[in-house]
Amino acid sequence: MSAQDFLVELGTEELPPKALKSLGDAFLGGIEQGLKAAGLGYAKAQVFAAPRRLAVVVEQLATQQPDRSVNLDGPPVQAAFDTEGKPTQAALGFARKCGVDLEQIDKSGPKLKFSQTIPGQPASGLLPGIVETSLAALPIPKRMRWAARREEFVRPTQWLVMLFGEEVVDCVILAQKAGRESRGHRFHNPDNIRISKPSTYLEDLRSAHVLADFAERREIIAKRVAELAAEQKGTAVVPADLLDEVTALVEWPVPLVCSFEERFLEVPQEALITTMQDNQKYFCLLDANGKLLPRFITVANVDSKDPAQIISGNEKVVRPRLTDAEFFFKQDKKQKLESFNERLKNVVFQAQLGTVFEKAERVSRLAGFVAEQIGADPARAARAGILAKCDLATEMVGEFPEMQGIAGYYYAINDGEPEDVAQALNEQYMPRGAGAELPQTLTGAAVAVADKLDTLVGIFGIGMLPTGSKDPFALRRQALGVLRILIEKQLNLDLADAVAFAVDLYGAKVKSEGLADQVLEFVFDRLRARYEDEGVDVAVYLSVRALQPTSALDFDQRVQAVQAFRKLPEAAALAAANKRVSNLLSKAEGRVPGSVDNALLQEAAEQALAKAVADAEVALANAGSYREALERLASLREPVDSFFEAVLVNAEDAAVRSNRYALLAKLRGLFLGVADISVLG
Repeated sequence: MSAQDFLVELGTEELPPKALKSLGDAFLGGIEQGLKAAGLGYAKAQVFAAPRRLAVVVEQLATQQPDRSVNLDGPPVQAAFDTEGKPTQAALGFARKCGVDLEQIDKSGPKLKFSQTIPGQPASGLLPGIVETSLAALPIPKRMRWAARREEFVRPTQWLVMLFGEEVVDCVILAQKAGRESRGHRFHNPDNIRISKPSTYLEDLRSAHVLADFAERREIIAKRVAELAAEQKGTAVVPADLLDEVTALVEWPVPLVCSFEERFLEVPQEALITTMQDNQKYFCLLDANGKLLPRFITVANVDSKDPAQIISGNEKVVRPRLTDAEFFFKQDKKQKLESFNERLKNVVFQAQLGTVFEKAERVSRLAGFVAEQIGADPARAARAGILAKCDLATEMVGEFPEMQGIAGYYYAINDGEPEDVAQALNEQYMPRGAGAELPQTLTGAAVAVADKLDTLVGIFGIGMLPTGSKDPFALRRQALGVLRILIEKQLNLDLADAVAFAVDLYGAKVKSEGLADQVLEFVFDRLRARYEDEGVDVAVYLSVRALQPTSALDFDQRVQAVQAFRKLPEAAALAAANKRVSNLLSKAEGRVPGSVDNALLQEAAEQALAKAVADAEVALANAGSYREALERLASLREPVDSFFEAVLVNAEDAAVRSNRYALLAKLRGLFLGVADISVLG
């Protein structure tokens, strides 16, 4: 079957830059899906996206669908005709389903049958529908109309190129009649550009100062920005999303170095970087020590004969932005950071839970409690807690919300607060996302844990539990943050005590009955997904959860020990034995003695097990970790197996029977010191 290349390019007014890449990918995906549904084979499909165009080139697309056969079975002949030979509704319905008269249905077999060969349609007739369907399915939150037209799209359309081989596909899509004329760069080459065939599309546009390939533009920008930064003896800050956005803004990228006055470097560099990135789409430069240089890189969309004019224009534009940041910083420093708490007394944290200042007071007290448990300075943690929310009322954070915590750090340092107290004001929000940075200071860890527990307890305490689709207070992220801090920083905090303390701090604002248990269950439930992501079997998690440890660090150490134990050759047998022991003990009549009477040990196998259990008790007392404890308990496999092979637990003699139950309880207790191993069986 013959094949030809296919090109579709839809020209528009400037497309939204943050959405350009996703629009292009969706356009390609829709066309590929349409081609496959139509049975049209092809070698390769590629998307091209630039500020004023979305295009897809399909290489070696089949010129026609293959013929296909349709074979349908209908009702039995007996059911298709009555005793007089007249067709029933079953027969007539089958004919309608096949789209033919009943006379064209095969009645020779036991069932009605219909067979038909459907000739394939030419691809040129199918392509307009495929393109239209793909465009209609693009992820566009809000479509717009233009002029007096009824058509809707993300931006007004300007032209349409559709070529199959060297021929134009005759159609009209989104008010544009297909042709072979595209448009070049808006300034360098505004005239129409003739596209001779799909294979020359990229080069035809390149000659008109348009780089249609998104990936090519992105690579050019990234490489040139890195080169210019190195020439300035610095490195560029190039967030991936900013690079994508800048790539979507230009057709012919020309990066240029600009500068700003050094006096602005007295302002927190995070604020300067934020405003240059978010508002101006500039790439900032850092020196070898990570300090901001008075330089930035802009990416022009023209190859100017006088680039100094472009540089000067950008420097003029950025100056007011930096001046605003400087003004806010100087204004905020005119008063002590703590004084901003007065404003927070009028800012609601949550209608039922009070103000942000009241939250800061609770966080301060809870942070002091947590600090004492994890070896931090309670006074420093309490001080950081009362300052924690102050910067929310500053001019800087009001203008740059991303500066919360960061602004607090700079203002605390300006006020002469201890370094760890100042750092804690930023670290309270850590980790800011999955896998993100954790607090470096113990003071920061205490405040971060306190802030998150306060939110969890408060929101649960007023019954605003997260659902599968809604979690407005990010309680899952808060819980995971607490767990990550405690486990990864090796901090042994009893969460039951900390949560109970947090509940008391709220007083009558929350329904305290059962609240602590509810919060703890929610927090430790988050560990299940964490361990599954790490490849830990859910049975391992459940074996530890059965014991309900209340320290996240202790919980994790037990899980790691059980995970290692499962790899031992003795693990499966001991898990099965534990399950058997658990079942036996659950059926024991009366109270099981707390100790074993050696005089009642009759069989050699039970005597051997009793000695092994006693030896294990001594060994476990000297074990340095849960992992070592389980490794030592693995040696019990042989005496346990021998015991169950040779000894009848439910002996007729009540004293002997009771003593054997006591021995099994001792055995089970050894394992329960780490986890409920029976869950693994």
